[in-house]
Amino acid sequence: MRSLLFRALDRLLARAPDPARVAWIGQGTYAHRGLHKPGVPENSLAAFAGAIAAGYGIECDIQRSRDGEAMLLHDWELERLTGMAGPIAAHSAEELAQIAYLDSEHRIARLSDLLELVAGQVPILIEIKSRARYNVAKTCRAVRTALEGYSGPHAVMSFDPRVARWFRAHTPRTLVGLVVKETEDGSTPHRWQRHVAFWTARPDFVAYDIRALPNRFATDLRARGFPLPSWTVDTPHKAERAAEHADAAIAEGNGFSSLDEEPRAA
Repeated sequence: MRSLLFRALDRLLARAPDPARVAWIGQGTYAHRGLHKPGVPENSLAAFAGAIAAGYGIECDIQRSRDGEAMLLHDWELERLTGMAGPIAAHSAEELAQIAYLDSEHRIARLSDLLELVAGQVPILIEIKSRARYNVAKTCRAVRTALEGYSGPHAVMSFDPRVARWFRAHTPRTLVGLVVKETEDGSTPHRWQRHVAFWTARPDFVAYDIRALPNRFATDLRARGFPLPSWTVDTPHKAERAAEHADAAIAEGNGFSSLDEEPRAA
């Protein structure tokens, strides 16, 4: 009975997207944080250039600098990737742009740098990071500013449903996605939480954790026309699962080995 109620509310509270508008999301493979490898750090311009050369779409992460610019970083702290201590938000965009990644000459870049590099050649999925008591609207504004005038295929997504809601209200031309995982370390480990997030976001697509596929919620979403990219596809087994139960793979490492298209040498 509860499953039927959730399914009914899904249909009532979140309208299916226009198929023509969202079709591109499921038409390829995305390089998770770029095509990174030793010497080519994740979320670096070099990793994204490699993805473009290989013909892959791009998935990237966004953190906000102290002065409100959208920066290409996954973590909240600098230490793992740069060896420096302290939060990213304590530094200006210009200060961050001078910081090199560990064992690499590559430096932290802005979202605007990535958009200039891509210039519409491949699609981009932009994931905005968020957490409890975080002013995510400020980061949404930073991303919107970077996207002004950009006409290539792109979408914004987040675990935080407020991101999709913000872009729907302020930049309706931008496709919006909800990122979902079911493990206890996330914000939606329980079924009711996943549905409430979906109703709040009213997304154009849902990026689902490959570890949770297949499941009824995801299957229903696909049947209704919501594209379902899946992350992180990093083994051949996960690639096979994504091919069967998702519409696109967000892949890295060995996850490319079982996909239809093999990366070309960059």
